[in-house]
Amino acid sequence: MSKYASILDAKLTYLYSRVGSKAVKLGLDTTLALMRAMEVDPLALPCIHVAGTNGKGSVAAMIEAALREAGLRTALYTSPHLIRFCERIRVGGVPIPDGDLLRLLDEVERADEQQADLPGARQGTFFELTTALAFKWFLEQEVQLAVLETGLGGRLDSTNVVQPLLSVLTHIGMEHAALLGTTMEKVAGEKAGIIKPGRPLVVGRQSPVAMRTIEAAARHVGAPVIHAGERVSVKRVAQDMKGQTLAVETADSAWKPLHLPLLGDFQIGNCAIAIAALEQMREELGITIPPEAIRAGLEKTRWFGRCQVVKDDPVVLVDVAHNPDAVQALAAFLKTFRAGRPVALICGLLADKDAVSIFRQFKPVVDACLLVPLDSERNMPLEQLMAAAQSVHLPAAESSIPEAVKNALKWAKTNNGLVVAAGSFHLVSAVLYELGVEI
Repeated sequence: MSKYASILDAKLTYLYSRVGSKAVKLGLDTTLALMRAMEVDPLALPCIHVAGTNGKGSVAAMIEAALREAGLRTALYTSPHLIRFCERIRVGGVPIPDGDLLRLLDEVERADEQQADLPGARQGTFFELTTALAFKWFLEQEVQLAVLETGLGGRLDSTNVVQPLLSVLTHIGMEHAALLGTTMEKVAGEKAGIIKPGRPLVVGRQSPVAMRTIEAAARHVGAPVIHAGERVSVKRVAQDMKGQTLAVETADSAWKPLHLPLLGDFQIGNCAIAIAALEQMREELGITIPPEAIRAGLEKTRWFGRCQVVKDDPVVLVDVAHNPDAVQALAAFLKTFRAGRPVALICGLLADKDAVSIFRQFKPVVDACLLVPLDSERNMPLEQLMAAAQSVHLPAAESSIPEAVKNALKWAKTNNGLVVAAGSFHLVSAVLYELGVEI
């Protein structure tokens, strides 16, 4: 245990007090004020900015791994974390050390007090404070290129204070309607807010409505658009519990098959986006990224909690899928992956999720379901979960997470089945803890 553990826990408890649905405040003013107080210039951070609904973390992780293999000093900013807060903030693939985190938590608290006293100002939210802290550390560490994942949305997301070398948009679906809008045009418009004048945009597969919105936003600011699907072709050759073998063709050449240690059909599209982004940076921006570095980075990418097998006797798969699009992709994967075996689902959701749609997607591939409460003030109550499951005739029972893990493992062994835990980062984190899995 770190010598900073006890005081760090206290500091993080203060930071977590700024979390919650009522604490989400979109806008850039407070983030910029925090950064000014900390003497952080976000425009001095060379970066790639990644937004979307699903896949943005995986794409960011793939890009960063390849850039690191190319010899660059990289940073990676993602959210949320699974086990420890420091997972969010990495340099060279290594999470921020406890000592640096503690020092910067002190600094960002002081900066928050200072800026909140200004006329018309307010205290920073959890994500605003975390973003300011991360940028400060990245600049201290003199990173050559940072890969930044947005938190929520894009246009008014705290990370959108940068001028990226390249912007990336992964698949966009309906989410956070209360904050981003109730139509696909509005949600896509918010996500497209990361597009910057004259800076290239790499975009993945989208609905027609979302693509029209994105292309209109890019034209408005004169940003060239690179469609990943036109630039890169990625097809699966084989798949096992350790990942999938992919055949890749780009505009320049065909690659020898590579092994991506991430499962799921959706990772094929994410891989194409990452390769297109890396090739765009190499060809248009003059950054040295050899093809062999891209390949090596993809083969070494580690991204926990995304369609990940964490136990093999019986098989336990965890996935942070928490919206209908992501659950649809997970269910499609399970149809093949389960190979006729029965599936026990452990599921807990946050209160703002569309439980009925999520359970409707799971029903064809789930034989038993254990519904659990999450350790969050935003937890969806069990009675609401049960009502949603019953509405789509999904066989379900209520449980606690420890009992659900124990009983699901027993059920899977008895029935020669597998266990899937999905629905929330909170859930996956708790299940990994119960299983004793470290990341």
